[in-house]
Amino acid sequence: MEDSRDRSAEGLHICQLSKRFGRLTAIDNVSFTVRRGEVLGIIGPNGAGKTTLLECLAGVLSADAGSVESGGQPLDAAGRVRSLFYLPDAITPWPAQTVSWALRFAVGFLGGRSNDVHDVMRDLDLWPLVDQRIGTLSKGQRKRAVLAVGLLAPQGILISDEPFDGLDLRQTRAVGAALRRRAAGGRTLILSIHQIDDAARVCDRFVLLSGGRVCGEGTVEELAGRAGAAAPPNLAEVFLALT
Repeated sequence: MEDSRDRSAEGLHICQLSKRFGRLTAIDNVSFTVRRGEVLGIIGPNGAGKTTLLECLAGVLSADAGSVESGGQPLDAAGRVRSLFYLPDAITPWPAQTVSWALRFAVGFLGGRSNDVHDVMRDLDLWPLVDQRIGTLSKGQRKRAVLAVGLLAPQGILISDEPFDGLDLRQTRAVGAALRRRAAGGRTLILSIHQIDDAARVCDRFVLLSGGRVCGEGTVEELAGRAGAAAPPNLAEVFLALT
């Protein structure tokens, strides 16, 4: 599915982003770049600061320091609404509404494209669930339904927290392929993933996060070179070496 919408050609630059909760520093001086049309994986163990980072990036949380820039200019709140669409993990939006209603909402209220609905439903295997209420879906079914809303949203950059959580192997591969197709069409994807094997299959580049700090940024090969890892590079081993 080719995507002709305008896609913030400059990408994003995250500059020295920090967030504290009392004495706890959740993210500390985090900087990295998001390139247009790539799948960027934010990877790290539970507690690494991934969700806090995404929430600060999307503007759900206000950062204590740092900025998010596009084209060399800071993105204000209105700019983030225009450019970014954020899907938190473990949410059940509109539990009394059907999957069909949610997708119509994404097209109508959010300004998505009705021509994309069929492809999204096919790619995420949602046709059998179309008349089910979101509150009755299993964890994996709900994850796919919510992801469909994100894929139909018009913003050029989609941020998703744990998009594979609750999915079995077959579903994970199908969702990964669907995300890769959107990136090929010009969509930029930022995915927080704690399962390194899933990240390695789907993402173009990676930001390694540990203890709220960036320990590395780049492709598997670039990170392996920094870690001095033997070929062929293995993302899990590279992550352990750098963190």
